[in-house]
Amino acid sequence: MQFVHMADTHLGYRQYGLSERENDFLNVFNHAIDEVVNERPDFIIHSGDLFEYSRPPTKALLTAQNGISRLKNEKIPMYAIAGNHDVVMKKNAIPPQILFKDFGLKIISPKNPFFIEKDVFIGGAPYSSKYTSKHLVERLQTIEKASCDFKKTILVLHQGIDRYMPYEYEIKIGEVPQGFNYCAFGHIHERIVDDFGEGKLAYPGSTEIWRSNEVEGYKKNGKGFYLVDIGGDLPEIEKIDIKLSREFLKETIQYTQLREEIARINEIIRKLKEKPVLNIIVTGGNFSRSEVYEIINQAFSNKCLSVRSKYVPDILDENLNIANMEKDALNIKRMIKEHLKDFNDEKVSDLATGLLKEMSEGDFDKAKDMTKNFYEGLNDN
Repeated sequence: MQFVHMADTHLGYRQYGLSERENDFLNVFNHAIDEVVNERPDFIIHSGDLFEYSRPPTKALLTAQNGISRLKNEKIPMYAIAGNHDVVMKKNAIPPQILFKDFGLKIISPKNPFFIEKDVFIGGAPYSSKYTSKHLVERLQTIEKASCDFKKTILVLHQGIDRYMPYEYEIKIGEVPQGFNYCAFGHIHERIVDDFGEGKLAYPGSTEIWRSNEVEGYKKNGKGFYLVDIGGDLPEIEKIDIKLSREFLKETIQYTQLREEIARINEIIRKLKEKPVLNIIVTGGNFSRSEVYEIINQAFSNKCLSVRSKYVPDILDENLNIANMEKDALNIKRMIKEHLKDFNDEKVSDLATGLLKEMSEGDFDKAKDMTKNFYEGLNDN
């Protein structure tokens, strides 16, 4: 018996505020549905973050509807949970996936924690924040007991685990039940397959590049989904890759070779069918950042969908500078924790240092999610 494991499609995400990037996420989802139909699995599991927002834009809803309807017509059942992006972090919030129940989507939720598909137990829970993980662990224990009478069992979750996200996890690896044949996780955008308990634990990763730091992982491991065969003693997992609509280029160039490097990058871009997203770091020597910015912008703005640049003026001191920045960051975190010690609450300190990290990196959406999760945890206590 085979099934598809997919996650983190983030439909509706308008990366960098660009409609072209929104369309890229929609297109790759359509390609994924094409591949699923070609593979003819017995069913498909989506492990959360089907959408980027709890109130998705119309194009995202229509794309999801068309894909789910097509799977229903092809008699391929689809099971899904809500990820942190799918739902507002408050009690009894309803994810947008509920709109597609009549189109054949089966939603794993606290109300319906498991389903049986051809003698396979499929159980799980929607995303829980770090501050409500106690309730999640209790729920998982109940689900594990319900699965005991089945030979083939699948656990579906959308969580970060301390083994893979040591600073931003929601649950610890020891809190995940080990009695399942396959643990179908979402939330981490890199592909991961690990031996776990009596079977395998896997993250299929996101289907598109949601952050620029995913580029290296994409070039190494691809993007797409897993085709899983659970007919044997251990699941057999095959990567199904989906070619993305456009390239993400990450280039580090020296200021002293700026003109030559611009010519080289232009030659790469010339061979591409679609305008790429270019991330470029200029390093070495002493130069005016505004002047170099103008040169780069003039060279690439009409040839790239987006150009994002960083500058490190002195390459000789680059490692020292990075080390100092990391040291300073640690000092700032230490100072924050010191000033907040009167609260006698580790959760408050974790929130403050987490917000420092995300806001310094410009990820204000994640900072807002962290704040919502924190106050949701207070309401549950």
